[in-house]
Amino acid sequence: KFFKIAFSFPDHDSDDDSYEVLDLTEYARRHHWWNRVFGRNSGPIVEKYSVATQIVMGGVTGWCAGFLFQKVGKLAATAVGGGFLLLQIASHSGYVQVDWKRVEKDVNKAKKQLKKRANKAAPEINTLIEESTEFIKQNIVVSSGFVGGFLLGLAS
Repeated sequence: KFFKIAFSFPDHDSDDDSYEVLDLTEYARRHHWWNRVFGRNSGPIVEKYSVATQIVMGGVTGWCAGFLFQKVGKLAATAVGGGFLLLQIASHSGYVQVDWKRVEKDVNKAKKQLKKRANKAAPEINTLIEESTEFIKQNIVVSSGFVGGFLLGLAS
C-alpha cells in the first residue's frame, strides 16, 4: 500500500494554502523503529503477552473507559437538562421569548443536512467497521477483557 499525508501550513498574508506531502513508505524506510512496530512481521504487540496479561490489560483499560464514559455522560446529561430547565423558567417568567416555529424549521434543516452527510460518509463508515471487526478478531482476548471492564466501569 502507498500512503501519503498532506499537511497544511496556511500563510496568514495570503489566501493560498501550501501543503507539504509526507510519504509514509519513504519515512518507514528511513526510520527502523517504525518497521519494528508497524512492519509486516510485527503482528499485534499484545500477542507477545500471556492470555491472563491480555485479559487484565483489556479489563483495566475497559474499566477506565467505562468509568470516564459514565462520569462524562452524567455531567453532559446534567448540563443539558439544567440548560433546558433554565430556558423554560426564563421563558415562563417572560425574560426570554422563544420562536418555536423558527426552532422547528432550523431543526428540520439540520436533519436534512445530517442525512446528506451521512449518505456521503457511508463508504468510509463501512471501511471503519470492517477494520474494527478485523482488529477485534485478531485481538479477541484483549477485546473481550475491554468489553467486560467497560461494563464494570459503567456499573461503578
